[in-house]
Amino acid sequence: MSERDRNGGRTADSNNRGRRDDRRGGNRRNQDDERSQYIERVVTINRVSKVVKGGRRFSFTALVIVGDGQGMVGVGYGKAKEVPAAIQKGAEEARKNFFRVPMIAGTITHPVQGEAAAGVVWMAPAAPGTGVIAGGAARPVLECAGVQDVLSKSLGSDNAINVVHATVDALKQLVRPEEVAARRGKTLEEVAPAAMLRARAAGQGA
Repeated sequence: MSERDRNGGRTADSNNRGRRDDRRGGNRRNQDDERSQYIERVVTINRVSKVVKGGRRFSFTALVIVGDGQGMVGVGYGKAKEVPAAIQKGAEEARKNFFRVPMIAGTITHPVQGEAAAGVVWMAPAAPGTGVIAGGAARPVLECAGVQDVLSKSLGSDNAINVVHATVDALKQLVRPEEVAARRGKTLEEVAPAAMLRARAAGQGA
């Protein structure tokens, strides 16, 4: 084989490697773009140990909240040997657990109370400009969901994991006014407050 053929072969291999690298780079950029579309909040990071034959094996767990700030939110729990990997796993699981939060004019549709283990979280709609009145681990869940005005209070355990899951339980209980009206066999005007109807008419419902 001539020197020219050998050089041509190397050039073809280099081009193929370049295309593969470009595809891998494109996939990474797409993943980064997808992550940048969401709001991520790390609530807790804990170090855990497991007793094995040779001693103790340490790893990290991360509780992560992910949302789009427009009504979609999810919670994930990741575990890995390193903190960044645990956070990444938690974020991936949170995106798999996405659910939609019914909102009107930036607040929730009605008072609700959620429970998880010893955690109990109560929340109610609030007037525009009130802000997110919530403390501890409930706040990042509401912010990632895009709730702008809400009154919230933790009535049970202060454990962050319990509070997060109680908040999620409360948000999953929310229903749209149309569903309430259908259940009661009434019109929307009979079950929804006037302010909520005005907000919906203005196109501010989520």
